[in-house]
Amino acid sequence: MRLRSVLATFTAGLAAATCVTAAGPADAHGGPAHSPSGRACSPAVAIESFSDALDKTTYRDTFVGNFSALAVDRDGAIVALSDRSSLFTLDPRTLRPRSVVPLADENGGALDSEALAVDSDGTRFVASETEPALRRHARDGRILDRLPVPEALRVAPVGRATPNQTFEGLTFLPGRHTLLAGMEGSLAGDTTGIVRFQSWERHRGSFALAAQYGYRTDTGLNVSETTATPDGRLLVLERGFTPGVGNTVRLYLADPRRATDTGGIDALTGQDGVRLVRKTLLADIGDCPSLGATAKQPQPNPLLDNIEGMAVTGRTHGALRVLLASDDNQNAVQTTRFYSLRVRL
Repeated sequence: MRLRSVLATFTAGLAAATCVTAAGPADAHGGPAHSPSGRACSPAVAIESFSDALDKTTYRDTFVGNFSALAVDRDGAIVALSDRSSLFTLDPRTLRPRSVVPLADENGGALDSEALAVDSDGTRFVASETEPALRRHARDGRILDRLPVPEALRVAPVGRATPNQTFEGLTFLPGRHTLLAGMEGSLAGDTTGIVRFQSWERHRGSFALAAQYGYRTDTGLNVSETTATPDGRLLVLERGFTPGVGNTVRLYLADPRRATDTGGIDALTGQDGVRLVRKTLLADIGDCPSLGATAKQPQPNPLLDNIEGMAVTGRTHGALRVLLASDDNQNAVQTTRFYSLRVRL
């Protein structure tokens, strides 16, 4: 979901007017890959660097930004999803765009695309939060098929979801037999703060609905991304925005493996007998050192912005390398920013 400040309406035009053509490698701020203690966000997480090099740039006449999701392609390149119907491929070292592909629905209409996963054959699974819908696209953007979505997860009046509060995270679990999507907000009838994670299982090349789980967010926060870890757990980003104060972004480790399948439960209220997904706080990103970052609007830490994208890009010295990206909403007071983290589980 695109989080907007009260200035967004009239600053969006200004942001578009200030676009320049991207040139040169990403200007990564920060230090070496070993993340000394001075870069610690928490005992489990350290920030290695950040880059604003793509902020308010264009590539092949397409605005570079509005990033809502990240994934890693077969060759190690970064696939970055814009919620304005564009899918970028970025160089994994410089973050410079290599290509951009337009996306559309079956009628050629724009997609509010918020979540992304890349299959082993390179096809792209893209979730749109409007309906919501989950489509499988070829590398050139063509729609190959569409996965089923439970009726309850659809936007009212068909279902019980709130507009712009549907699929916000998407990831393959290890082995790529299971695909899991995280809802951003709660369904009508569920306790506020309890959101649903829906999974699909692969059967002979197609995907069928599978288990669903409940997950409780922190007060005032929503799920902005879900990414699987190599051992089958999940990294979950929770994010919120307070006008005049700024963003809150927290990184959790979550384990759905012993949670109750909630697919047949109409109302999740925290009732006895329903085990929600267990989560452990890894870091509040606001506690990271700022590394000299600046903010264009009030923030508890100038490093913060509207962080929506996350991907595990590898492992080094026993820790996961995790890349985050912010969605600038094409807004002059927000920034397209990439964050390189080292995460120990």
